[in-house]
Amino acid sequence: MNASASPARTGGIVASLSAAGIVASLMGTVVIPLVAQLPELLDTSTANASWVVTAPLLTGAVATPVFGRLGDLYGKRRMLLICVGLLVVGSLASAVSDSLVPMVIGRAIQGIGMGIIPLGISTMRDVVPPERMGSSVALMSSSLGIGGAFGLPLAAGVAQNADWHALFWGSAAISLLVGFAVMRFVPGVPAGGARGRFDIPGTIGLTVGLVSLLLAVSKGAEWGWTSATTLGLFAAAVIVLLAWGWFELRTTDPLVDLRATARRRVLLTNLASIVIGFAMFAQSLVAPQLLQLPKELGYGLGQSMLAAGLWMVPTGLVMMAFSPLGAKLSARFGPRTSLLTGSLIMAIGYGLALPLMGSVAGIVVFSCVVSIGVAFAYGAMPAIIMASVPASKTASANGFNALMRSIGLSVSSAVIGVLLAQMSNDIGGFTIPTENGFRVAAVVGGAAALAAALLTLAIPRATAPLPAPDAPQPGTSDAASAPEAGQLSTSTPYAPRG
Repeated sequence: MNASASPARTGGIVASLSAAGIVASLMGTVVIPLVAQLPELLDTSTANASWVVTAPLLTGAVATPVFGRLGDLYGKRRMLLICVGLLVVGSLASAVSDSLVPMVIGRAIQGIGMGIIPLGISTMRDVVPPERMGSSVALMSSSLGIGGAFGLPLAAGVAQNADWHALFWGSAAISLLVGFAVMRFVPGVPAGGARGRFDIPGTIGLTVGLVSLLLAVSKGAEWGWTSATTLGLFAAAVIVLLAWGWFELRTTDPLVDLRATARRRVLLTNLASIVIGFAMFAQSLVAPQLLQLPKELGYGLGQSMLAAGLWMVPTGLVMMAFSPLGAKLSARFGPRTSLLTGSLIMAIGYGLALPLMGSVAGIVVFSCVVSIGVAFAYGAMPAIIMASVPASKTASANGFNALMRSIGLSVSSAVIGVLLAQMSNDIGGFTIPTENGFRVAAVVGGAAALAAALLTLAIPRATAPLPAPDAPQPGTSDAASAPEAGQLSTSTPYAPRG
């Protein structure tokens, strides 16, 4: 760790890594303003065009744990630059596309760049001084929500006033700038003590299992939840992931250390991450739709796509503003307290949605309250993970935690989508969710936040002082260089209580 780095150098490191995370998350929202036009723009069907949105979700879910392990083995800065390079390549491929296949390929490559976020968080553990660690990790972890909040109005503005290809040319340009910033400010550090080979069979197994699961979840409503394709994918996911888990427990160099993730503190944090991801995304599905539905319905607010996106910008601003406050709470009382606080604030936000969703100002208020909770929770989860695993496994552990959040987002999209579809009316040939549908969706989001709070209460507090590393264990690739999972090396700069 570069503990003696000057404040200016540290600021450059944090700014570069956070910007990289925000740019990576922008890629998820850059096509949202184009969704309705994609079939015409790409000369394809609506069902096929949906792959432009689905492809990066699938590749991003797989990339987070894979690049986390690669970062532990071969260096996090190196993997960060590779991820940024893939963002540039994917953006350029999409920018020159006028048909479905090259566009989906480009979007899939963009999705791999989501590995930037867990890599950036674990890099901060190595290069940021202890006094800046908490706030830096909180900002980096919140970059997913911040990028999403800023990406929608930016993309809508470009789509309405320029050729749609400009979205991807712009994405390539800002990705390139972020790459230069990482090269300039983020120092290279040793790989962190991890040893062994990269787990290729484990990577293949996880990829097949995750793609099967997320395809079934994201496409189930379109294909039919009881269709042979959907049920077959669910069955394949269960079988493959069980076989993958069996293999990971028996290989000496696993992609994911399942024994470490099974420890109560890490396991419950990952479970809470799924539910937090679910609760966060529910707000993203409810608020923009209410803003854009026509006023003639009696509960729509009649905003354009661009206006609706601009109304969501404050959610990104409050996440940026409250991330440092969450870090201070973690430093004082432990990240477990911050995670509990964030979960409860999110639940309060959804409670406010019920009386406030009838006005634009009300939508902004409840969305901002939910986002404040997200800022607290998203900053706390990687802090708990990093305090519970050895330094040699921080990138892979954070990658797996990011994967849990991605699963929560995907499940939220499916569940809230089905709920709104079931509680809808056919108006002028269009299926429009009812006001009660949005209210039930808010209740479901609030219930998910309360479930996260209950899971958080079950997370054990960290022992203080932390015990010394155990003796090396035979058969593990990095036992000679790292403490047992659940403990923290005395040289580790970040060891929060709680």
